[in-house]
Amino acid sequence: MGGITRFSRVVLGMSGGVDSAVSALLLKRKGYEVIGVFMRNWDEKDEKGQCTGDVDAEDAEWVCRRLDIPFREVNFVKEYWNDVFMYMIEEYKAGFTPNPDIMCNKKIKFSPFLQYAKDNFNSEVIATGHYARTSYDDDLKNYDPKKGARLLQGIDRLKDQTFFLSQISQNSLQHTMFPLGDYNKDVVRKIAESANLDRVAKKRDSTGICFIGSRNFQEFISQYIEDKPGNFIDLDSREVVGTHRGIHQWTVGQRCNIGPFPQPYFVAEKHPEANNIYVNTSPLVSCVLTPHTRNPWHHSPTQNMVVSLAHPLRAVTPGQYAVFYLGDECIGSARILRPGPSLYALNINDCRTFILKERERQSSHSYIDKNRGRNVKKQESTED
Repeated sequence: MGGITRFSRVVLGMSGGVDSAVSALLLKRKGYEVIGVFMRNWDEKDEKGQCTGDVDAEDAEWVCRRLDIPFREVNFVKEYWNDVFMYMIEEYKAGFTPNPDIMCNKKIKFSPFLQYAKDNFNSEVIATGHYARTSYDDDLKNYDPKKGARLLQGIDRLKDQTFFLSQISQNSLQHTMFPLGDYNKDVVRKIAESANLDRVAKKRDSTGICFIGSRNFQEFISQYIEDKPGNFIDLDSREVVGTHRGIHQWTVGQRCNIGPFPQPYFVAEKHPEANNIYVNTSPLVSCVLTPHTRNPWHHSPTQNMVVSLAHPLRAVTPGQYAVFYLGDECIGSARILRPGPSLYALNINDCRTFILKERERQSSHSYIDKNRGRNVKKQESTED
C-alpha cells in the first residue's frame, strides 16, 4: 500500500530548529495531516532560574502556527532522567565515556514517542528532522513489516545522523519518516527562507549531548564550570584548526564540527595543562566482526564480538559506540567495552623503541639544564 493512503496522519517531533520546521513543511505539502509535538525532556528550571528550553518550545509553536498545524507538548522528563541522564552519570562514575545522544534516541525520541502518538492521536507514524533514510522510502511507500526496514545514510554525508540512530528498535524504524533524508543542509535552510520561516531559518545547529531541543552539553556544563578558552589542534599536522570554550565541554571520541573545514573532526586527546584539545578526522574504516567464542585471543563470556580494524584508529573510547556500515546501510552498533592493544604496546615500526629513546633524550637534556641552573645560582651567590 502507498504511504499516504495507509498513513495519512503523522506526529512530528518539533525541536524548535530549522530541520524539524522544514520536515513539517515538506510533509504538509505532500498532503499529510501533521501534528507537531515538542518533547520536553529536561526540567529547565535549575537553581539559577534559567529556562532555555522554553525558547525552543516557543519557536516550535511559532512554526506550527505559521504552517497552520496543531502544536502539543509531551513531558518525558522522568523517562529522560531515569533512562538517559542517570545512565550518563553512572557511566562517568564507572570510568566510561557515554554517548547520551544515542541513548536518548533509543529510550526517548522513538519508542516512547511512537507509543505517545498511537495513544493520543491514533497515529501509526512519527517523523523527525534527522538526516537519515530507510529502505521504506521517506513516505513509507515500501512498507513491509515482513521484510523489515533498513537504516540508510542521508544524502548529505556531512550531516548524516545514522550514527546516533544506530540503536533504535526495528519497530520504531518501521514507523518513522525522515523527510530530510534526500536533502542537504544548505537546501533545507533555503527552503525555510523561501517559506518565510525566518525565525528558525538561520538558527544555529545544536551540537553535543542532547538535553532538550537546541540545548546542548556545552551550555549545560558551563553553568557549573567556568569556561576557559583554548585551541583545537590537529593531531597529525599539529596546526591550530579552531578554538573551544573549555576542555570540560568535550569528551574523547566526540564529534566536533570546526569551521571552515568540511569534514568533521573527533576529539582524540585532552591536555588540561595547556588547555588544548587534539582532534583528528576519522573516516570509516574497514573491519571484521568476530564472535568472541571464535577469537583465540578473547574468550570473555560477557562480550559478544571482537572488532578487528583494517587500520589503526585513535581515540577508541570505552563507553562510546562502534557503529557498523555495509555500503550506505547502517547495520547496527555496539558499546565499546575496551580497546585492543595500541601501536605502542605492539611496538609497530619500532614506535615504542623510538618513543622511549626520545623520552630518554629529553630527560637527559632536562637534567643538564637543571644542573646548569644550579651552577649559575651557586656562582651568583659566591660573587655576592
